[in-house]
Amino acid sequence: MTRHHIAFDCEGSALVGTIDEAAGSTGLLIVGGGNELRSGAWNGQALLAARIATVGYPVFRFDRRGVGDSEGPNGAFRSSGQDIAAALAAFRAEAPHVTRMVAFGNCDGASALMLSGGKGFDALVLSNPWTIENDDAEAPPEALRSHYAQRLKDPKALLRLLKGKVSLSQLFASLKNALRPAPPPSSLAQEIAGGLKQFKGPVSILLASRDRTAQAFEASWDRADKRIARCAGATHSYVEVDARVWLEIQLLSALVG
Repeated sequence: MTRHHIAFDCEGSALVGTIDEAAGSTGLLIVGGGNELRSGAWNGQALLAARIATVGYPVFRFDRRGVGDSEGPNGAFRSSGQDIAAALAAFRAEAPHVTRMVAFGNCDGASALMLSGGKGFDALVLSNPWTIENDDAEAPPEALRSHYAQRLKDPKALLRLLKGKVSLSQLFASLKNALRPAPPPSSLAQEIAGGLKQFKGPVSILLASRDRTAQAFEASWDRADKRIARCAGATHSYVEVDARVWLEIQLLSALVG
């Protein structure tokens, strides 16, 4: 496996990407979430790319404008459609033997792919799509119920409650919120749903069961959607050993087609 960095243009700004070379004709382009560098949290995306390339699929990662090694204004995920398109073009130029492209996005990287309708890709793997309108929004009832279900299984948490180290007023307020009905889908949730309808290829939606972002997404989505796969016990970046293996299996399944 050979890895090298390349620079490419996006609307006059110099962006930087990394390719892990492989001989396969199907490639994976990774779209990071938030202001995460292309290496990923705890170097997770770099390690993931290496493992995927080792089994024969070239992988391309990049920093969008204003993030990491890339120049330009940081317009966040809503303006990253051109960044994704530029990265895809750079990937194709660097690996002309690739004839089928799969995109993998986590968090608002997944949302960016959905907003763009998956343009230019043959398949999409969308993980924990971001649907929260602002960071100050309350946790969805599903997230609160999941939180307290976990706490009830924790002897230390129960002991803190019995010893009076938990504020009962805050506890009751949280429990009240946990019992409220789910709010209507956010405008962002409706936007990404509309964008995804434009995509005609295969789609996988991956949800980490312990992730608030995934819980908020699921609260605004059709739970019966057969494209959804859930990873029990996983957090947002799939750092758990079992979750990491599960994620790689899902990606390889999409790459095999």
